[in-house]
Amino acid sequence: MTRALLLSFSPHGKAAHGFKLGRALLRDLLPQAEVTERDYGGQALPPLTREYADALTTPGGLNGDATAVSEQLIVELEACDLLILCTPVHNFTVPAALKAWIDHVVRIHRSFTVSPQFEKVGLLHDRRTFVLVSSGNARKGHEPDFLTPYLTTVLATIGIRSVDFAYLPAMVRGEAAVNHSLEQAHQQLSAAISTGL
Repeated sequence: MTRALLLSFSPHGKAAHGFKLGRALLRDLLPQAEVTERDYGGQALPPLTREYADALTTPGGLNGDATAVSEQLIVELEACDLLILCTPVHNFTVPAALKAWIDHVVRIHRSFTVSPQFEKVGLLHDRRTFVLVSSGNARKGHEPDFLTPYLTTVLATIGIRSVDFAYLPAMVRGEAAVNHSLEQAHQQLSAAISTGL
């Protein structure tokens, strides 16, 4: 059975178009999947603390309370076969809610290590990942996109390289534009999920 992790980083939470699309795809294409849903846009993760930073450099510190949230998120990620991230673009890149998740999940000696050549090496198994990116702009490529290369690099750092991006533009351009974007993304993701799982 497929175990899917569906995460929303939108201020709209589970009401976001991207999240609804992700949920619909799982229902339509993988109805037997065991799905875990999280709304980190509406219920923000705590920021990293000084205690967390100290724990990274203290022998035995990684097993304490300071890294408890980080550990919980990594364990949840390790347990899934399919990861779906639903995120808006904020100021050309990831929103604060997604950055907080990244900061907890990308942890040295746990989700990645460093080689003798000082290269970061992912410690998590690769898994099929879809990133649903919503934006108000009508055309991808019309303005700078730091989200796509950043997320690609971050996920690869922890070992996740099988990543597909689907873009939902024109989310503030009216109902017709929204429906058109959702339909195109649904077709793209349906084909990818059907052939990749």
